[in-house]
Amino acid sequence: MYSDVLLPTDGSLGMASAIRHAVHQADGHDATLHALYVVDVRAYAILPEPTRTQVHDLLVEAGEEALEFVESVGEDAGVEVVTAVREGVPADAILDYIEEAGIDLVAMGTHGETGDGVRVVGSVAEAVVGNATVPVLTVRVNDADAATFDDDLPVHSSRYIH
Repeated sequence: MYSDVLLPTDGSLGMASAIRHAVHQADGHDATLHALYVVDVRAYAILPEPTRTQVHDLLVEAGEEALEFVESVGEDAGVEVVTAVREGVPADAILDYIEEAGIDLVAMGTHGETGDGVRVVGSVAEAVVGNATVPVLTVRVNDADAATFDDDLPVHSSRYIH
């Protein structure tokens, strides 16, 4: 039913459940898992040089680390994994990748909090769900789930793509 499953990741601790679900979907459908990390250009656009370049390079490095982890989890499950780093506004880059790569299912974590600590669907997940032309499986993000990967998950909990 699905041949290409997309997992957008931000490298945060809470992505463990989303990774697990994406790998499960790809494995169950004998599909290729696409892991995508988006460098949010808004995070550093107003910084002066050379700081802007340094922040950009750190974010790319963090993304590559997060993608390597997803790749290792997928390969351990016998799933073919394709990785990609894109730059831009996360929701837009995810939606573009869906079309470019012929994705037919997206499995993504949800992030977001109201001011009173109540967790809600984050703006990236909301934008993807509202605009994707393919089904989107949303998985509640929970930092406690990181323990399910025996401390192998790269730690980028301070960077959430909203």
